Amino acid sequence: MPISFNLGKKLIILVLIVSVVALSITGFLSFNYADQILKQRAGDQLLGESTVRGDTLRLLFESRIEQNNILASDPMIQFLISEMNQSSENEFQGLKENNRRDFLIQIQAFQELIGFSIGFEDVKIIGANGKIFFSLVGNADTDFSENPFFKRGMKESFIEFEPAESGKKMIVVSPVFADDSKKNDEPIGVIISRMRTASIDNILINKSGLGETGEVYIVNNQYLMLSESRFFENAVFQQKVDTLGVQKCFNEDEEYIGFYTDYRGVPIFGSSYCADDLGIVLLVEIDEAEVEKPIIILQERILETGIVITLVMGIVAFGISKSLSRPLIKLKNAANKISSGNFDVRTNIKTGDEIGELSNAFDSMAQKLQESLIEIKQKEEVIKQLEGDMLLKFSQHEQNDCVGVIDMSDSTRISSKLSDQDITKLYEIFLNFMAKIIQKYNGQVVKNIGDALMFRFSNVDIKDDKVLKNILECCLFMIESHGELQKQLTAENLPKLDYKISVTYGSVKVAESTTSNISDIFGPTVNRCFKINSLCSRNSFVIGENFYKMVKKLTEYDFVELCVIELKQKYDYNVFEVRRKGLDSFGKNNL
Repeated sequence: MPISFNLGKKLIILVLIVSVVALSITGFLSFNYADQILKQRAGDQLLGESTVRGDTLRLLFESRIEQNNILASDPMIQFLISEMNQSSENEFQGLKENNRRDFLIQIQAFQELIGFSIGFEDVKIIGANGKIFFSLVGNADTDFSENPFFKRGMKESFIEFEPAESGKKMIVVSPVFADDSKKNDEPIGVIISRMRTASIDNILINKSGLGETGEVYIVNNQYLMLSESRFFENAVFQQKVDTLGVQKCFNEDEEYIGFYTDYRGVPIFGSSYCADDLGIVLLVEIDEAEVEKPIIILQERILETGIVITLVMGIVAFGISKSLSRPLIKLKNAANKISSGNFDVRTNIKTGDEIGELSNAFDSMAQKLQESLIEIKQKEEVIKQLEGDMLLKFSQHEQNDCVGVIDMSDSTRISSKLSDQDITKLYEIFLNFMAKIIQKYNGQVVKNIGDALMFRFSNVDIKDDKVLKNILECCLFMIESHGELQKQLTAENLPKLDYKISVTYGSVKVAESTTSNISDIFGPTVNRCFKINSLCSRNSFVIGENFYKMVKKLTEYDFVELCVIELKQKYDYNVFEVRRKGLDSFGKNNL
């Protein structure tokens, strides 16, 4: 037996299908877009952290080498090493004792000048034959001729790390050349300095901006961790890190940013800073689960919202179907009676809509069936035409705009003293004057609301200083054009007029009507712009906190924070007055 559906059920099914399809497409696109944006932002943040901290670490390493080279190039050190290199075995021990005081004086002078600030702990001065000429601590008789630090130090300056009770120590090695040495001459000795690593650790232990699972650490070319782990204790020289970011650096001399598995076996999102020439790679990582947590929450919210909307649409469709089906059932019964030849039947349906009109036409069928059918068709055409003309279709989307409001000060008092004709002329001059300035700076006038004019700069590129400066210049030019506006008003025998300008930045909803070329905007950003406008003094220009964070880097302007305690406590939002550098709010020079 075939399944049949009445009109009410079909309407409900149609509404549910349309709702589910529309919500599914919208949810899918929103989720994918949010996923891309969040991952891109996380990647940019990690890349910025790895670059800044890596550059800082490189600068620190290079400065340590340079400071050690300063000691190696000291004339007295060079003289003492040359003298001891030339001594015989019988003379060596005595000369070593005699020269110890001179070595110590030079080392102490170096410590006072540089050493204490860099965590200087020990220094060994070794001759070309591998014998220790001087040592602050430890065994001064050890033979260093086969020591790897000594061998490499005879060729170049470098930095290495060695295990220590407190974690690690930095070893800085520099060759020592004779005072009169020439290019390609062999070194006469090596200086091996031992330093604390507090300055390096300070760069790495700061977890700000890395969430609950983010960490920064360095790995040497033996794939061993050289800094403490956020998750394991005693990781220095104990934890092996053979991950994709480390392999890319030491095998291909490349940096890497992306998803991979870290030394814990946990999927992470990481960025590397490769310093293969220094024998290290710096890694900034955060768990993939933490990166994708907002995406999962968004997915759940979209699903929950979709279910709620579908249920609401189902209930509404059910109610509409019942209101439609009752009179239609009555009409069906009447039609059955007319088909039986009973043209005296009357429906008497008084719904006040198209069904009511159909009922009136239907009731007249008993007297003149043919004319009624023609009349019904004509009415249906009229109804379709009316429906097509009256409906407006809106397309809504969100975007990030700079929204501005120019509000006339004390307009109620001013207009109360003017005739209707003068009020119209006053508004016309004021609004048109400001609209021309906005268009000159490529802004868009949205609409006028009474004595206020709302405008915007759509889809602002917050990284483009020229775009940001153009917005500030537009608003400041409107303030500085106060005198020119007054001339036009005076020419028309109109009173003086003051105004206030406010600008905010944020997400707005844009409504684009199919019957108009002018788009309207609304949302919290627009509301906030009107809110802070009331805090602005006359003939001044204020901006919201979001916009301030983008333009505060522009040095041509002064930004003065307004002390609005109520706004700060209630909304946690700050407001700033914008002035040109060196000028007060009236454009006068303060210098």
